[in-house]
Amino acid sequence: MDKSHPAGIGRHREKSGEPLLARRLGPFDATMIVMGGIIGAGIFVNPSVVAQRVNTPALMIIAWLIGGFIALLGALVYAELATLRPEVGGQYAYLRDAYHPIVAFLYGWSLLLVVQTGGMAGAAIIFGRYFQELSGIAVSEQLVAVLTLFALTIVNCMGVRAGSNLQSGLMLTKLVAIALLIVAGLALTGAATSSTHGAKGTASLTGLAAAMVPVIFAYGGWQTATFVSGEMRDSRRDLPKALFIGVAGVIVIYSLVAYTCLRALGMNALASTPTPASEVMRHAWGATGAKIIAYGIAISTVGFLSQSILTAPRVYYAMARDGVFFKSVGYVSRNTKVPVIAIVLQGVWAAVVAWTGTYEQILNYVVTIDVLFFGLTGASLIIFRARARPDQQTRERLARVPLHPISTGIFVLACWTVALATLIAQPINAGIGVVMLAIGAFIYPLWRFRSLRPER
Repeated sequence: MDKSHPAGIGRHREKSGEPLLARRLGPFDATMIVMGGIIGAGIFVNPSVVAQRVNTPALMIIAWLIGGFIALLGALVYAELATLRPEVGGQYAYLRDAYHPIVAFLYGWSLLLVVQTGGMAGAAIIFGRYFQELSGIAVSEQLVAVLTLFALTIVNCMGVRAGSNLQSGLMLTKLVAIALLIVAGLALTGAATSSTHGAKGTASLTGLAAAMVPVIFAYGGWQTATFVSGEMRDSRRDLPKALFIGVAGVIVIYSLVAYTCLRALGMNALASTPTPASEVMRHAWGATGAKIIAYGIAISTVGFLSQSILTAPRVYYAMARDGVFFKSVGYVSRNTKVPVIAIVLQGVWAAVVAWTGTYEQILNYVVTIDVLFFGLTGASLIIFRARARPDQQTRERLARVPLHPISTGIFVLACWTVALATLIAQPINAGIGVVMLAIGAFIYPLWRFRSLRPER
């Protein structure tokens, strides 16, 4: 018996004749999933938020570089974890094996009810907002959001290859939109001044710390590629490579976008506009340019939604297989080889959240819980390294975190600092996530009791 799991809880056992998840994803698919999980609508908006919190160009660029460094550390940590635990569920499996099944359950619970579906609902509402502007159709953004979520859910129920192809196509399209923004902004003759007169931010470390919250939020999402490790042809080889290449590519893209917005608009104008990408394109190509980037933002948002719907249901699938969630959620279609019930459950709940809330209300309670589990996952690598026998330190390891445990500790500390800062700044909204965790802690014993009962 695997001693890291209590009886009846832990690694799921596949029954003879049951369909399993199909291993159809290669290194390109994995890289596109990594980048698609990071690049959403945030990079088109967050440069303005960062500029509001720091009033010097140097600190603004430094904030994006520090955020990229933290994300790269996280990618290296997850890359090693992926070689150690290539099972279905990714982050869920790491937490389950390092700590106790209840920690993994709470992660999956919060992913379904707070983090993943909340982020999906918020992104879908952004898409609905841009759909209204671009189409001119008088329809509520919530209705557009719900219909978009349902459409992408159906596509992903058709199979992992169909969902991955859609994700890869949307990822390449959004990269083209970002490239247009960078080229148009840098090509502007007569760069804007970088005067900080009248800026609300601060040049101190306090301002930099405040700016790190939207920066790290913008860099989040790369970890979701680990959810589909069980559907990669060779996850030990391909996933670490995809994590490193994908995150490194996003660091370059984000830094260029931040610099482009700063150069084209200047610090004051950048801090005062809620739509910096549209302003840059309007300066460069007029109303046509603003409309082009609006299409790009809409596509980027749909790409993020597609990636979310493709990856996260594998966590709920793993929970069901571990006996700590509805058994039906672990059902895999014999035709498409994907967890259809898990995908539909996530899509329906995200649609409910999108229909009943606003973008601001939804995202305010997501950040604290998200980075809390980032830190716990990073700390799990320290635990796995300590448990490993001497012969395991060099065997079956295709990726190792350099300067461990210092580098891993920096990542963990950074995540928990952001969690604490968000809890202090938004105690009511962050408290919603904490309450959801507490409810999950009460529910978990019921699921465990059910799983321990002998089957009749």
